[in-house]
Order: sequence, then structure tokens, then C-alpha cells
Amino acid sequence: MSLNSLRLKVLMAYVAGMVLSITLLVIAAVVVVQSNVLARMDLADAAEGLADDVEFDSNGRPVGFDSRRLDDLAWLFEGPQRETAYWILDDTGNVAVFSGTEEEFWPAGGDLLWLGRGNFTFEHEGNTFYGVTEPLEHAGRTWYLQFAASARFVDLLHRAAFPLVVTGVAIFGSVLFVAFGLCAYITLRYTLKPLRDVSESAAAISPRSINARLKTEAVPTEIAPLVDSFNRALERLERGYRVQQEFLGNAAHELKTPLTLIRAQIELTEGGKNDRGALLSDVEYMTRQVQQLLHLAEVSETHNYHFAVVPMQEVALEVVSYLERMAEAADVRLAVRAVGDVKWKADRAACFTLLKNLLENAIQHAPAKTAVSVEIQGETVTVRDRGHGVEVEQLPLLSERFWRSAHRRDHGAGLGLSICQEIASAHGWRLTAERAEPGLRFRLSMGRGSLPLDSQGGSDA
Repeated sequence: MSLNSLRLKVLMAYVAGMVLSITLLVIAAVVVVQSNVLARMDLADAAEGLADDVEFDSNGRPVGFDSRRLDDLAWLFEGPQRETAYWILDDTGNVAVFSGTEEEFWPAGGDLLWLGRGNFTFEHEGNTFYGVTEPLEHAGRTWYLQFAASARFVDLLHRAAFPLVVTGVAIFGSVLFVAFGLCAYITLRYTLKPLRDVSESAAAISPRSINARLKTEAVPTEIAPLVDSFNRALERLERGYRVQQEFLGNAAHELKTPLTLIRAQIELTEGGKNDRGALLSDVEYMTRQVQQLLHLAEVSETHNYHFAVVPMQEVALEVVSYLERMAEAADVRLAVRAVGDVKWKADRAACFTLLKNLLENAIQHAPAKTAVSVEIQGETVTVRDRGHGVEVEQLPLLSERFWRSAHRRDHGAGLGLSICQEIASAHGWRLTAERAEPGLRFRLSMGRGSLPLDSQGGSDA
């Protein structure tokens, strides 16, 4: 496994977590053993257990512990070297029963402040004793069992228990490390297997099998969105690939016709017949097609754009000035109307090309003595002619490459609107076409996504 392996990183994180956990357990055990916190907890547990074994006489007074319990624990409270002791007090502090015969073991007077569940410490014959009070109820009265053990006795017990605790932690940690480590390795192995399968499937995809998709059934839920995104990227690639294939086929077909005509013209020239004008017309037509094909390929690449703040009215006036001779030849008037100072973030040259193609298309379809208008307002730019327009069922064809309507005056390549669509998509704009009755209206509007050239029916006066 390489250092960048996900499996290795997860296993290393697991090992680090286990080592840190065991280290913290050992440190916590050492701190607890060396402090009196554990001693007080042990005493509290011992007192609670003793309270359950207290026996009472017929008058409801405590007389000691269950004989079987006392037999097991009597050695703790006997001998001249007192290390443990107990007594039972009533709610006024009077002693009812005590261990051994040395009531003087306890501090004189029996401090009533001890009569409540809790811990206390006192000195006896130069030794420190830890004590704990445990209340118990019997026959409607409350009694208080107090149990004490010397600090040295508790320390001895803890010192004897500490190696056992460390050994237990080590054994438990080792077993946990091996068991969970093996489970983690097996789990990662089988969890990452679908990813290896998906990787092999992705590596097998080629232009000949671009329609293939990666399966997400066995992929982990966290990785499935990534595989879905990859499949969507494949769909876009396939769509683009198909479009390019179709584009190349159409381009070859479109170029084949003028080449055939040029060949025929040359053959007629060799036979003594010469039509220089027709030959030049065919060459000009093919030149225009090649130029538009190159332009279409250029605007299809987003990295060719240089975005800046562009005054749309200024660009529209430049386009009108550029197409003025073409409009005069067609006897068509061009008009620009802007509401306010409209500025868009765009590539200025691309905006010029887009508006030029829309206006050229409008001029080609506009009848003589009519106007082609450009209206700029806020987030919308519209271009309208008053020609024959197109039928509703032909509106979707406007976005197709090499498609030409029947009312054009020239013999263009049919790529102008496709170039407009590519520019709009690169800017995230929306380009729509609608019947205007009479004529046709193209509407360019700002938007967040790149939307295709759609068509919508309807009319307005």
C-alpha cells in the first residue's frame, strides 16, 4: 500500500487511536491510584455493602452484621494494630454498636456533622484514616454506619492491585488491538473492493464505449455521489462527442457541394467554357463556411474568453455601424433603444459577434422598408425583425447547425445562430426565440446556468 492509500490512512488512524486510548487508560489508572479519590470510592462501596448486612434486634436496634458476613470480615476489625473499624450511630449520635472493644478509636464525641452520607478523614495514634458514612433505614428510624480504614492499609491494597490493573489493561488492549485491527482490515478490504471494480470499469471506457456507465449498486454510500457525478460527466462527454461527430459529418457534407461545383467549373474551363463569376461565387461560399466553422470551434472553448464589464448599448451601436451597408443594400433600417446605462460582465468581442449574427439574421429575413430593432433593458437584450418569421414547429430547428430557413436572401452556412448559442452558453445567458407576429424576436437574458437555445410559441402585436 502506498503512503497515499486510504486503507493505510484508516488503519494508521485506528492504530494511533488505540495507542492513545491505552496510554490515557494507564495514565488515568496511575493518577487515580496515587490519589485518595479511589480510596474514598472503595470505602463508599464497602460501606454500602456492609449496610445491607446489618442485623437488628426485636427492638429495632442494630446488633451487628449477618454472622456469615462477620465470619468473612472479622479479621479486618481484630488485632492490636487497628487498620479498619466500624460503628453504627443513631440520629442523635449515640453509638449502638461498634467493632472490637475500642470505642475510643473514634474521635471523642462523635461529630454530628458526619451524620450524613459522605466522606471524612481523621487521625488516630499518628495514622491517617479515611472514613465514610452510609445512612440506613429500619423500622422508621435512620441509622448511620461509619466505616474507616487506614491510609497505609488502602495504599497497600492499591499497590498490590496496581500491577494487576496494568496487566489487565495490557491484556485487554492487546486483545482489542488484534481483534478490532483484524476486523478493520477485513472491513476495509471488502469495503474498498467496489471502488477497485469501479476504477477498472472507468479505465476500460474509451471512445468506442463512451456510452458505458459505472455501476453504483455496491459502491459505499459516501462514494456513490462521486460515481454519480462521474457518470453525469460521461453523459456530457458522450453528448459532446456525438455532437462533434454529427458536426463533422454535416461539415463534410456542406463542403462537399461547393467543392463539387468548383471541380465542375474547372472541368468546363478546360473544355473551353468559362464562367469566372460562378467559380468565384462557389469559392466565396466555401470560404465563408470554413470561416464560420473555425469561428464556431473558437467560441466553443471557454478559455478563449476574456471577461470584463461591457456597456451593451455601446457594443450594439458598433454592430449597427458595422452592418450599415448591409442594411442599406437590403433597404432595412436599424434602430437601437436602450433604457439606462446597461452593463454586463462579458467578453466584448464575443458580445459583438453575437449581436452581429443576430442582426445579420434579422436583416436577411426583414422585408424592404421595414426596421430591425435592438432593445436593451436591464438584464435583457432583444432583436426583432418584421419578416415572414418561421412556423412554430420550425422554432426548435433554429439551434441546429447548417439549418437555413426558406426566406433567407443569401446562401449562408447556417452556423450563425449556433455560434450565438455557444457564446450565450459560455456566459451563462439564456437565448430564446419567439414568433412576434409579424417577424421573429430573439431574446438574450442573463441567467445563472448555461441554457440551450429554446423556442417558445406565442405572439404579440
